[in-house]
Amino acid sequence: MPNTNVELIERFYRAFQRADADAMAACYASDIRFEDPAFGLLHGREVGDMWRMLLGRAADFTLSFNGISTLGQTASANAVARYTYSATGRAVVNEIATKSAIRDGLIAEQTDAFDLWRWSRQALGVSGWLFGWTPRMQSAIRTKARRALTDYRKRAAA
Repeated sequence: MPNTNVELIERFYRAFQRADADAMAACYASDIRFEDPAFGLLHGREVGDMWRMLLGRAADFTLSFNGISTLGQTASANAVARYTYSATGRAVVNEIATKSAIRDGLIAEQTDAFDLWRWSRQALGVSGWLFGWTPRMQSAIRTKARRALTDYRKRAAA
């Protein structure tokens, strides 16, 4: 018997591989709660818009995923995203561990975990190496990410 929760997570990651943010967003409940180290906490339509923004500007993007497991209405998976960070032109390999809660066949909560200092070293270079571990730099990264999302959403609504 197929596991519909595994199928949901596979559908999400296959859409991610195709850089199809709309198909990714279709895997989410309308009141999705998403959290990661770069954006912090996002809700609802913000989440799909985050993927649209990120995938719309990602150069040389590839994604692999594995380790999908489910227990009841929870799921976990691992992914590796490879891309060129648009702000600096630097190559990034981001290893992500995801945990999801599933409700009525859709992802209702998603928490992506990755090493923000490792990301900053790759994406930002020397400043990431020197300061990416500090709370101040990590806060600045989140502020920049949220500002970019807010600007993207304003442009999309216009």
